[in-house]
Amino acid sequence: MPRKPPLHTLPILGGSHELTITRLKRGDDSFTLHYRITPPLPESGDESPVLPVLEAVDDLGNEYDDRGGAYGTHPDGSHTDGSLTAQPSLHPDAGSLQLRVTFLRGGKETSCDITLGVRR
Repeated sequence: MPRKPPLHTLPILGGSHELTITRLKRGDDSFTLHYRITPPLPESGDESPVLPVLEAVDDLGNEYDDRGGAYGTHPDGSHTDGSLTAQPSLHPDAGSLQLRVTFLRGGKETSCDITLGVRR
């Protein structure tokens, strides 16, 4: 089965990595963004870990709160797979979602802004 095209791709962390939003999954009380970061984020060792934090608002003005996520290096070592969850569930009449993903690393913050269409 062919892989679906990504929802959005952009450079992050000063251009040293690429963030790809691969899927938006709607839930009854939340939604989850699934992503891939290439090359993989550091998990341990000499480099500080990277913590992504999500802020979101839809085109109707509804705000969504970050409820955490998880990530880890893909088994082949080529990239990081992860997810970020926000609550409440997406409003059924929302047409787009403005996202800000902030990466916290060693006391520094780097943010990126993304607009996703969310109509069903």
